[in-house]
Amino acid sequence: MSLDGASVHIGQEDSDAFSDYSAIEEDNSGDQSPKSDESEDEDDVDNASEWSWMTAGSALPPPEATAEKADNITLLPSQRSPLSVSSSYSNLSDLVAQLSPPGLAKTPTSDDSSPIGTAPENPGRAKAKNADFLAAVSPSILINPRCSGYFVQPMKWMTPFLEQGNASGKIICPNKKCGAKLGNYYWAGTFCSCQQWVIPPPHSAGTPYKGLRAAIDPNQIPSPIDTIEADREKWEDQPYMTLPGQHPPLSTTDFVAIDQGNSSPRYVRMSTWNVPSTSRLASECEVPVAAIIQPFADQDPREEPIPLVEPGPAGPARCASCRAYINPWCTWVAGGAKWKCNLCAHETEVASEYFCNLDANFLRLDHLQRPELNKGTVDFAVSEEYWTPQPPPSIRPLYYSVVPQPTTGVRKPQPMDYVFVFDVSQEAVRSGFLKTACAVLLAALFGDGESIPPCFPQESRIAILAFDRTLQFYNLSSEIAGQPPMLVVPDVEDVFLPSLAGLFVNVAESRNAIVDLLTTLPMRHEQTFETEAALGSAFAAGLAALAGRGGQLVTFAATLPTIGIGALQPLVDEAVLYGTDKEKTLFIPREDTWKDIGEQCAAEGVGVSMFLGMGRPIDVGSIGLRVSSQLGNFYESAAADLEFGTMDADKAICVGLEHTRTLDDRQYAFIQAALLYTTVTGQRRVRVFNVALKVVTLAGNVFQYADMDAAVSYMVRQAISKMSSQRISHIHEDLTEKCALILYAYRKFCAASAAPTQLILPEAFRTLPLYILGMMKTKPLKGRNVTADVRNFHAHKIMAMSTRSIMFHLYPRMLAVHDLNDEIALPDANGKIDLPSLMRDSHLFMESHGVYLIDNEDLTILWLGGSVSPQLLKDLLDIDDIMQVNPHIVRPLPFSPIHVERMLNAEQLYLPLLQTRLSMQVRNILASRFAQRGYAPRFVLVRQNLDGAEIEFSDMLVEDQNNAAMSYLDYLCLVHKQIHTALTTGASLSSGHGGFRSMPW
Repeated sequence: MSLDGASVHIGQEDSDAFSDYSAIEEDNSGDQSPKSDESEDEDDVDNASEWSWMTAGSALPPPEATAEKADNITLLPSQRSPLSVSSSYSNLSDLVAQLSPPGLAKTPTSDDSSPIGTAPENPGRAKAKNADFLAAVSPSILINPRCSGYFVQPMKWMTPFLEQGNASGKIICPNKKCGAKLGNYYWAGTFCSCQQWVIPPPHSAGTPYKGLRAAIDPNQIPSPIDTIEADREKWEDQPYMTLPGQHPPLSTTDFVAIDQGNSSPRYVRMSTWNVPSTSRLASECEVPVAAIIQPFADQDPREEPIPLVEPGPAGPARCASCRAYINPWCTWVAGGAKWKCNLCAHETEVASEYFCNLDANFLRLDHLQRPELNKGTVDFAVSEEYWTPQPPPSIRPLYYSVVPQPTTGVRKPQPMDYVFVFDVSQEAVRSGFLKTACAVLLAALFGDGESIPPCFPQESRIAILAFDRTLQFYNLSSEIAGQPPMLVVPDVEDVFLPSLAGLFVNVAESRNAIVDLLTTLPMRHEQTFETEAALGSAFAAGLAALAGRGGQLVTFAATLPTIGIGALQPLVDEAVLYGTDKEKTLFIPREDTWKDIGEQCAAEGVGVSMFLGMGRPIDVGSIGLRVSSQLGNFYESAAADLEFGTMDADKAICVGLEHTRTLDDRQYAFIQAALLYTTVTGQRRVRVFNVALKVVTLAGNVFQYADMDAAVSYMVRQAISKMSSQRISHIHEDLTEKCALILYAYRKFCAASAAPTQLILPEAFRTLPLYILGMMKTKPLKGRNVTADVRNFHAHKIMAMSTRSIMFHLYPRMLAVHDLNDEIALPDANGKIDLPSLMRDSHLFMESHGVYLIDNEDLTILWLGGSVSPQLLKDLLDIDDIMQVNPHIVRPLPFSPIHVERMLNAEQLYLPLLQTRLSMQVRNILASRFAQRGYAPRFVLVRQNLDGAEIEFSDMLVEDQNNAAMSYLDYLCLVHKQIHTALTTGASLSSGHGGFRSMPW
């Protein structure tokens, strides 16, 4: 890939093209306050859109000695506290008398300000000095008998609910329909009797902002929901034309692209659609110049399919100098006898069979009949010249084969074969993992014969292997009656393939043998006592079976490989490694053999898919086979080539671009990427992508056409790739620094006239701080204790995710199920379904009587509020009480065939199929997302304050203070503080003088 030029003039940026967002302003004393032209009466009830923000560390006057009367105070039951109360009290004195245990606290009077209790000083708690402090214990209860009169500081979650402009810290109910005043700020444990607002569970602990910060209305800070919904409305009824000159739709938008010579953003998405002309300009803007390439991205059904070009035995026309493929941006010279490469400007002669005369516009007369001259994305069918060369013999072979493998020549393309490898050790059998894996494979191979069709390619063949401390090969030939015979290889150190006879079979021809084996395999090993498993040896056996032809190796494993090839010993305690220089060892292979396995799989054209069902650590950092230095899951065999065993529609790679010379702003810059691959049916093709970009000389033009989705996708891959070399806390610092540098560059070069006290955000990056915060709260990078296996698993997934999936993973989609109107998510007269709008990921925008659906592409949670109405439960789950909810529902819809559901006893594990409007709406939403993704994420049903999975739900609310990180508002203020410091003092953000190297992680 290269950056080069051709011809077009770039106009200057319109000054109105930017949106300067001013959120914070400071006065000369350093205190911050929201910009407002009107003062508010302290006695008036604030509207919900006018809430102000104040941290727990903000200065407040000492509590008055006299206990105030508090109206509308109700204590709700709590499953977390040792004492549960549900009563209403007219004043604080009655409350203290009711809750204080005998001999511990006396009932305070109006003139009593003495401490409560006489227990010894506890440094972990704040001692109550008077009655007003008594409520500052927990969100659910005002006093805990075990605290002996010593209470925690006022809870951070109460700070959004301070009455605006009220210096004494009065609390108002955030419910728009209530607005009741709940008394003094220190009564942080009170609930309004309307019970309409939701409190984050105490286990979702985060990091508070240190010091004072501005009081900001959370409704006024930038929200990605506004941007997502506006973009969706823009492109809902109009197609996107791919010629340069306009900003493409967001990756989160469903759109129709019309290929005009530039590849659709689905296939190639640039971090900026205006390329800086010089490396200096690129460095000053701090916007990464990168391309996210997703070669097999799913198209919209309304789009034209990618054209297939048959160039003949000579193959596609290519530049004689740089070997670029002919494309719509090439020009014709010498009357059509030569074509000029748009990448290197070399003139290549046209083959006689490809020649055509030119018209008056210097275009070929057959221009419209040649897809490669019109479309930015095309497939070329190629000849033997493009076949894969045989890999050289390995210095350290992993296996021995009964069939000699050629080491020279090329490999003929063949339909893809699959090898399924099952762990049959004791842990895999007893946990039910083996039974589930066999049932799911049956569903994929054969469907149910009715509503679910088979999804396995007819041309492909399969083989089935099993392993514990031995390797077991099965003969699935249709000519053998009875149970499939088994060949056992007991030596797991010197792996060999005993026979190819009956190993690979056609699914349709050997259906009886396959069904018999997958049905009886769990029962065959039901009484096994084998606790060890040779996973590395099983990989070698699968690789031996696929050698010379390529294919897919699908492995189901549940046990740490402690014997055979690549044997690993149990890990030491992970907790002692975090925060030390040895932390990075948790994210790299401990055994070099696993690197060899990955390299040989890539060389042989073998893709690997792993399903891990471990009940204990299994060391994903070793067996994951990830090559991290190129920001993707692939093996780099040469400087210019990246090799993949297999690739599917969900996989994407990221490519960073650098300048080698100054680009001419009167010309385009071009990018071309080509993927040489073999289809599932065995055809050899080249898929070529072409993108033409404008070249600009002004920083404002770079920011105007920046693509935050691509930039975020690039930065999260960069961050994860550093896990093997840096501490996670240092990665957090780097992310915050990069975020501040981008926003600082915009301030410096595009909004220099604005006051340093204002937070100015470019339109393209207005929600960048939120997505950076979302990166820090992902499983691989979060600061709280997470097992290394979980971190590595999610790191692998994110490194291969599409841009769309990454954006929804960093900021999950959440919607209010209880607020759906009668028309949404139901088909209209034309069968079209309109999906509901999303809401912000925060407890502040939730209600306790609501039902919310949240989805981060990996996990879907349906959250039921504690005050949800019985009618809503009846319509959605066919129950009357929240205590009747089946906590074992783990599937949104019965996607598997019915006989598989019965085999797993899972008929009641999915949402009930009711004919109510709400049930149909929810199922339509889930089915729509399933169709978009092609898979169904894990599904969990959660009840407020009842189910442990509420931890996962709270952790997905990115805007809240959780995951050992700040809330969105706190983090935004932190970034602004660093930018303000750099603007006023001239300190360099990248040098650490701006304060980033002392982050409160």
